[in-house]
Amino acid sequence: MVKHRNLLPFVVEVNAKLSSALKKIEQNKHKLVFVVDEKNVLVGCIADGDYRRWSLTQPKIDLSVPVNQVMNSNCISFLIDTPTSQLERFLAHTAKVLPLVDQVGHLVEILESGGRFFDVNGRRISEEDPCFIIAEVGNNHQGDLKLAKRLIDLAKETGADCVKFQMRDMQSLYGNEKHDEQDLGAQYTLDLLEKYQLSDDELIEVFDYAKSIGLLPLCTPWDMESLNKLEQYGMPAYKVASADFTNFQLLEAIAKTGKPMFCSTGMSSEDEILKTVSFLKRQQAQYILLHCNSTYPTPFKDVHLNYLNRLKPLSNGVVGYSGHERGFFVPIAAVAMGCKVIEKHFTTDKSLQGNDHQVSLLPEEFSKMVKDIRDLEIAMGHSEERTVSQGELMNREVLAKSLVATHPIEKGQIIKPEFVAVKSPGKGIQPNRINELVGKTAYRSIRLGECFFETDITGENHKKENYQFDRPYGIPARYHDFTKLTSEVALDFVEFHLSYQDLELELSNYLPYCEHQKFAVHTPELFQFDHLLDLASDDMAYRGHSIYQLQRVIEHVNKVKKFFPNNSKPVLVLNAGGWSKHGFLSECDKQRKYGLVADALKQIDHSSVTIAIQTMPPYPWHFGGQSYHNLFVLADEIKQFCIETNLNICLDISHSMMACNYNGHDLNEFIAKIADKVVHLHVSDALGVDGEGIQIGEGDVNFSELAASFNSMLPNVQFIPEIWQGHKNHGEGFWQALSYLEQKFNNRLCNV
Repeated sequence: MVKHRNLLPFVVEVNAKLSSALKKIEQNKHKLVFVVDEKNVLVGCIADGDYRRWSLTQPKIDLSVPVNQVMNSNCISFLIDTPTSQLERFLAHTAKVLPLVDQVGHLVEILESGGRFFDVNGRRISEEDPCFIIAEVGNNHQGDLKLAKRLIDLAKETGADCVKFQMRDMQSLYGNEKHDEQDLGAQYTLDLLEKYQLSDDELIEVFDYAKSIGLLPLCTPWDMESLNKLEQYGMPAYKVASADFTNFQLLEAIAKTGKPMFCSTGMSSEDEILKTVSFLKRQQAQYILLHCNSTYPTPFKDVHLNYLNRLKPLSNGVVGYSGHERGFFVPIAAVAMGCKVIEKHFTTDKSLQGNDHQVSLLPEEFSKMVKDIRDLEIAMGHSEERTVSQGELMNREVLAKSLVATHPIEKGQIIKPEFVAVKSPGKGIQPNRINELVGKTAYRSIRLGECFFETDITGENHKKENYQFDRPYGIPARYHDFTKLTSEVALDFVEFHLSYQDLELELSNYLPYCEHQKFAVHTPELFQFDHLLDLASDDMAYRGHSIYQLQRVIEHVNKVKKFFPNNSKPVLVLNAGGWSKHGFLSECDKQRKYGLVADALKQIDHSSVTIAIQTMPPYPWHFGGQSYHNLFVLADEIKQFCIETNLNICLDISHSMMACNYNGHDLNEFIAKIADKVVHLHVSDALGVDGEGIQIGEGDVNFSELAASFNSMLPNVQFIPEIWQGHKNHGEGFWQALSYLEQKFNNRLCNV
């Protein structure tokens, strides 16, 4: 049973919007929030079930309604002085979270059956959250206020969540004992502490400075006097040093603050750990145990990371590691083993006087540790059912095998075993589907060597002669499959996706005269000799070559116009560049690169086309792997660029959904910000932050809401379904997407 006095994660005010309550329900993972009035009197609660029951009675869900229209007014609570045994019985059999009130009904505390998460000044720590990384300065400031602030600046730059110091009242700790009467070790330590302490006022100034730059300050109180001072300051949580892990007087005082505590277990035997844990539980304390060996430096043979498995059940599953070994591979391994708190000492110079410096990390080392931990957390992923990643799907197309026809097969003919072989590449259905395929009646004519596809098993065919939309619609095409894809279907336009080789083709060999149909063009991303077009490159020669290639594309588009006389200024979709290989760029670098793009486009004659710069995802797939994208990802930046340059946008729904997923933004709000600059639409679904070009209806996009946004903000803007590998099986993916959109939006993309 754990006591929470920080009520913020659990509470909403009675007049707050329902959306804010649902957000807190999601964040606190308890599926519950309590509702209070303006005097903090408990008036109700909202659980997942309350919201579901309310939503079933609503003709239209409005998340802006006040919570008092949804809440359960019959919220069970107990008085703050209720016997602990009664509270424990209730939590064990009836509820996981319980509000405690005073005689007037004010919400005072919240009890939880198990400490599954901890909130430190709004930063949640749990098994489900990123690791909380503490840069331990301790006394590495050498008693120098300027150095202390410099360490805070550096800790912020490394990506640490928290910077931690220590406070001691020397009189309380050591009394009047003379230095020359101490043992050698204690004498050395006392000498360092007296030389390198910051005053209490200086520490307060340090804490304030950390907060001013957006870094959470924490502190270790080494005595009751220091704890009282830190409480008066308003410290949101406490670190308990290994030396005080058996100091029940200090532990009880910290527990009574109702604030979380991080407890290092160094220098304690297992029996002492068990006794302290039992004591903390009786105090209803919020605690996280940090595995620790208090040797400076700790020999690797004494680290014993596997002991974390014994600490987890004692710490309600949430454990951490406080390391004194050299280097930082051990903390990274600790995170892989489930640690959600990492504490590591931090310094600017390992040669300074004091034991902590030699086991501390320099700023560049700490920064590397933080980055490696964050990369590891991404790599740890989940333990759910395995799916094939986007990168693997791309490689499977090239490296895997599929089922192909060994004979020409006529429509209506039975597919026999001898008609099927396994060959590369992996464009068709996988070889393990052969028994599902053999014996089927061919619904189409299949050429010798042609791949079999899903529809050869299911028999479905989504292609129709006409699709009904309230705006121009088309599909992507290459020159070589243009006639095949567009035959027998009435399209308003096509979007030609070019490779750099296409710029050399004799167009009359591929394109008929299209009197009524229009076209758009997607600029190649890759040019000869592995040149990825980048108008924002800092390499001026590279950027100059990109400008040259883009001008070539525009000249090529002018040649295509001869076959499509109904197109005066066709849309030219452009990925303008601005990616990086090793991480996202700073705001300053991004703005500079936006300037490079604008300058490059001024050097190009694009008066014959309508440039539409494509919105981008945070992690684009380029030839050769995944990159970090910096430009045309955020709506506010896109809007500002368009205002300054008078250029237009191709809104790629998949890309922008992934960008919204990554940044925690709403897709429809994103669209609203840039709608007046959008001249072209790519419509497909998205999954997570890098699941690109997913078939519509299989990802994160809410297409009902999207249709409403299209209707109100983007009327008459042309679109294509840009489904990855949608051209396979004669465009099956495109026809499936168009049929879905037609049905989903009642035969109209823009009206619902």
